[in-house]
Amino acid sequence: MLENLALGFDVALSYQNLLFAFLGALIGTAIGVLPGLGPTATISLLLPLTFGQEPVTAIIMLAGIYYGAQYGGSTTAILLNLPGEISGVITAIEGHQMARQGRAGAALAAAALGSFFAGTVSTAVVAAAGPALTAVALSFGPPEYFALMALGLIVSCVLSQGNVLKSVAMVAFGVSLGFVGTDVQTGQQRFTFGVPELSDGVNFVVLAMGLFGISEIVVNLTTPENRVGAVAKRGALWLSKEEWRYAAPASVRGTVLGTILGILPGGGASISAFGSYMLERKITRRPEKFGHGAIEGLAGPESANNAGAQSAFIPLLTLGIPSNAVMALMTGALIIQGIQPGPRMIEAQPGLFWGLICSMWIGNVMLLIINLPMVGLWVQLLRVPYKYMYISILVFCCIGAYSLNNNIFDIYVMAAASVLGYVLTRLQFDSAPLLLGFVLGPMMEEHLRRAMLLSRGDWMTFIERPISASLLAIAALALVLMLSPALRRKKDEALAEEAT
Repeated sequence: MLENLALGFDVALSYQNLLFAFLGALIGTAIGVLPGLGPTATISLLLPLTFGQEPVTAIIMLAGIYYGAQYGGSTTAILLNLPGEISGVITAIEGHQMARQGRAGAALAAAALGSFFAGTVSTAVVAAAGPALTAVALSFGPPEYFALMALGLIVSCVLSQGNVLKSVAMVAFGVSLGFVGTDVQTGQQRFTFGVPELSDGVNFVVLAMGLFGISEIVVNLTTPENRVGAVAKRGALWLSKEEWRYAAPASVRGTVLGTILGILPGGGASISAFGSYMLERKITRRPEKFGHGAIEGLAGPESANNAGAQSAFIPLLTLGIPSNAVMALMTGALIIQGIQPGPRMIEAQPGLFWGLICSMWIGNVMLLIINLPMVGLWVQLLRVPYKYMYISILVFCCIGAYSLNNNIFDIYVMAAASVLGYVLTRLQFDSAPLLLGFVLGPMMEEHLRRAMLLSRGDWMTFIERPISASLLAIAALALVLMLSPALRRKKDEALAEEAT
């Protein structure tokens, strides 16, 4: 472990990787501050910029954007009651109430310190669990991988933010899009409709940019802009003894819960934050404080969303399975760089694996320094009119899409994906399962066909092998629970409460 960490710090502390870790943390904080953009849209828009970089440098920057966004959203949520991220809604509930009571500084400190603690602990969990899970995953064959991916898609539907049936439809649509192109085994073209540009399939970067990036801009333009409000007085950036007494245990509980939920397919920062808030409300001895500035209701979710963001890297790095839309983008970024994420990566790319883990520690320190002293700067960023920002974003998107293959067809695909993303948003469909299906669908098909070839067409190979049988049994149980009216009703009630 010490040798591996020494290798990781050697990679992460290089001048280039330090610079891009800082850029990722800085960009992540900025897009966390700006309501409506979010890490998914930003990473999808910045994917073309990673093509000329080393793989470890590119993934360090993208990871910094992801966990940096969890920090940045807390600043405006507390001071302006404007959550930049979904996970920041809870922060706004309790943090802004503290700000109105003159305790904005304490709220900012609790959010930053809780995030730093959670990021440090969850990164240590990634470092410890990675090699262990990789050793287990090396025993996987095609049946086990197919069962694992099927389980991931089903659980992502159960835990997605939208309606379950809509999530299933999105997964099916994403899998169908993944089949477009040339069949690797037979050489036959599928679903190309005679369009030669589709013979290599739908470009992942173009689809992600349109589905999340451009569509998000259109949604923001059709929504009345309401950014700048009354900025609360910051006050002292420290906590009282009583606040420490409530905030510290909540941060520990949030870190544990967020680390667990972040690993699950469909999990991540948002579900971790809301889960932590529900937990704190159930176990608190002062329920009257919730909704009126309960610091444990702020510290717990802030810790949980950062822990969930970083523990989401565990299934990606060890199994090659993305647990949410951002991790699907990370998978695409690695594949574009010629790296297949999974159990072989730790052996084939030890510098990337351990360099990324160590860069998370360094990035958390950077974020702590960036966020607290620069509170005023991030608030001023909200005063830039959106009409001056989106034009430049659109221009860079078109340049990035064209530069992939020097083909204007990619710009047309991006435009079609952006229209699709906007329509899905208006119809309240969650686009994240679509991207997961797009990434995992072709991989599932490949492992299914390999398993059938090895077993000579015997479907019992999935039942006879203990690991694949167990995974399929869990998937079947999740499917039954997903179709249960009682569970669907509880989920709809939770979504309604979250929306309010």
